[in-house]
Amino acid sequence: MAAPRKTSEERTAILKALQAKQRAARRRRAWLIYGTGAVLVGSIIAAVTFVVVGEVRQREETKAAASRPVEGEQDYPDQSRNHTREPVSYPRTPATGGDHAPVWTNCGIYTTPVEQTQAVHSLEHGAVWLSYRPDLAKDQIAELTGIAGTQDYLLLSPVTDQASPVTATAWGKQLSVDNAEDERLAAFITRYRQGPQTPEPGAVCTGGVQG
Repeated sequence: MAAPRKTSEERTAILKALQAKQRAARRRRAWLIYGTGAVLVGSIIAAVTFVVVGEVRQREETKAAASRPVEGEQDYPDQSRNHTREPVSYPRTPATGGDHAPVWTNCGIYTTPVEQTQAVHSLEHGAVWLSYRPDLAKDQIAELTGIAGTQDYLLLSPVTDQASPVTATAWGKQLSVDNAEDERLAAFITRYRQGPQTPEPGAVCTGGVQG
């Protein structure tokens, strides 16, 4: 026996029910897509925020440390600043200032020793000279290279006769440390690179000589 034919109202009701199911299914799919995307975006934003906040906090801590004398730094005031083409005998190695060559060493990274009288002229212009003993471990040299490679007014080179494994020098200031990871290096650089002790702030650290 054939099933009775559905009325127009019944067919309309069935069609509406199917359409409602389809809309509900689309909403569920959209929620899964957009909800999952929102969770992913939120996770990315949270991760980026964490990194940025961490970097900002680190910069602020470095600035705070640089606002006061760096622990262990040595102060050498009242140094002469005459230009000379003659050799100069400095009282310490690396030199922290004094008479120096008429031309400066270009700031940058050097793998062999630089002329000290020219490097002192760079200090006069506000450079910080990061130096290390030639026997320093390669990973330590790489650490110093990473520091120097991101900043201007910074000179990196080995110094044959220095006593400390790593030394940071600015005009009239010096800090000696045992390794390149010492946090005081960053504070010293921040405080004294073009710092208040600079005899000629703003003078260039390019256009001189290479090494």
